[in-house]
Amino acid sequence: MTSRWFHPLMLLLWFIIGLGLRLTNLTAKPPWTDEFSTLVFSLGNSFLGVPLDQAIAPEILLQPLQPHAAASLNDVWKHLSHETNHPPIYFALSHLWMQLFPTQQGLVSLWGARSLAAIFGAISIPAMYIFGWIVFRSRIVAHLAAAMMAVSPYAIFLAQEARHYTLAILWVIASLTCFVITTRHIQNQTQLPIPLALSWIIINALGIATHYFFVLTLFTEGLVLIVLAGRKIHNSPKIFPKVFLSPPWRRIYAVILGTFITGIVWLPVFLQNSYGDKLTDWIQQPRVGFAWISPFFQAFAAWVTMLYLLPVESPQLWIVIASGLVMLIFIIWAAPIFARALKVQLQTPETQLETRVLIGLVIGAIALFFVFTYFLGIDLTRGARYNFVYFPAVIVLLGANLAVIWQNFQQKKAVILIWMMGFLSAITVICNLGYQKYYRPDLFVRLIQQTSQVPVLIATTQITHVQIGEMMGIAREFRIKNVTNPAPLFLLAHQDKDVNLATRTLENTLNQLPHFFDLWLVNFHAPIDEAVKNCTEHSQSLPAINGYEYKVYQCKISPTLDFEF
Repeated sequence: MTSRWFHPLMLLLWFIIGLGLRLTNLTAKPPWTDEFSTLVFSLGNSFLGVPLDQAIAPEILLQPLQPHAAASLNDVWKHLSHETNHPPIYFALSHLWMQLFPTQQGLVSLWGARSLAAIFGAISIPAMYIFGWIVFRSRIVAHLAAAMMAVSPYAIFLAQEARHYTLAILWVIASLTCFVITTRHIQNQTQLPIPLALSWIIINALGIATHYFFVLTLFTEGLVLIVLAGRKIHNSPKIFPKVFLSPPWRRIYAVILGTFITGIVWLPVFLQNSYGDKLTDWIQQPRVGFAWISPFFQAFAAWVTMLYLLPVESPQLWIVIASGLVMLIFIIWAAPIFARALKVQLQTPETQLETRVLIGLVIGAIALFFVFTYFLGIDLTRGARYNFVYFPAVIVLLGANLAVIWQNFQQKKAVILIWMMGFLSAITVICNLGYQKYYRPDLFVRLIQQTSQVPVLIATTQITHVQIGEMMGIAREFRIKNVTNPAPLFLLAHQDKDVNLATRTLENTLNQLPHFFDLWLVNFHAPIDEAVKNCTEHSQSLPAINGYEYKVYQCKISPTLDFEF
């Protein structure tokens, strides 16, 4: 450890392990609806060109996934700002990145799209090393934080999706680094350096321009600042209100103002987006019965998977049971060890402030999540990915605790065991036995092949581009696997306030088809009895498929228009 090459080589080892895990089986899992949004908008394409209320061929449905040489960054922003509720930085970078990769059967490369997130995820490993070293001034803490980031199943899950969360995590790490340094200046009553203040403003601006939920990180930092000021006033009541005019605070106000200005510019864009409410309906569900306590279980599951996750989603029941038992035993064994280590951190003068600040950041963020969930009706616990706003604080705290355990010679094996559990958890995720994809179009297309011997019409109700993405997943599987039998058509029946609108569209479309065909109603949320009166429901019992609630009908309709499959 005294060699000048030891620390760089160890960090390189963590980076290689983390990058290798993130790139392994990168395209083994099919893309889901949010990833289709990234693919389409990053190409500078739009969902609005997909025809609704008529039967269309897979080629037409997949057109938004085809790269166009004439597409520009301006096209990316134009479609993104009118059809979704996300800021542009990641999509612009993805647009440039995906141009480096050849198409896959005429469609955008999924490996190319996901690899950008994977690389940002791998970069978070050295970023965590720097974060850990700056916060605790300890190489051991820095290495252990980087090592845990390399194998964290939660980090692997985010890094293997074509989404912007891994880039947002980098901005969170950078912002928290600036924040911890600022708390030291507050503690010592020293002036905040101008380069630090300017860097912090720029980092916060980039974070907001990557994901709007980055503001939760900023709100959490604000809460901790208020607590720090309150403690100082409590200890010395006579200094109020001078404490808020002391040297570090004047430039903190400048950082707050600069961040506010760089963030408020996105408000008009966010408010003018008519799609925003519809796209977030899934986290604004009414609470009935068990739903009142489910956020606690959802939150706990997300916290646990930041550290470990065994194959609890395996198709084999005995593996699920065994994995659950091992995870329970592991947490019962590890919890007291972490608690003792945290107590040491809080009692050590050199690490007391930083540990308290990080704990405050984590607790503050979690409190904000539950405020949104129970008081604003927005259940942020339903999306584990949203925990990116405080995830780096958890990992660096974990690294600090492991460093305390490591320095006790008899506990080194415990640290190695905890890391190995993380490594096994990473394998679980990349093998799709944990954090499974909610949508499994690969299984659904296979089921269609096994069930239907005639052409098929796959119909769904459409509200936003989420439903278009669901159908794109199926159409893409037909294309990628060269499945031509049965021949598919797709119907996106637009659904508005009139629940019978989609029903009438389905009925009119069925009357245009000229011969025997199978009707697959997929996530079709409208009355169907009248539309399928000339069809017979499939009599066999068929398996459930993740993400696709379906019914199958065998139809023979007298044609009213010429139509070809």
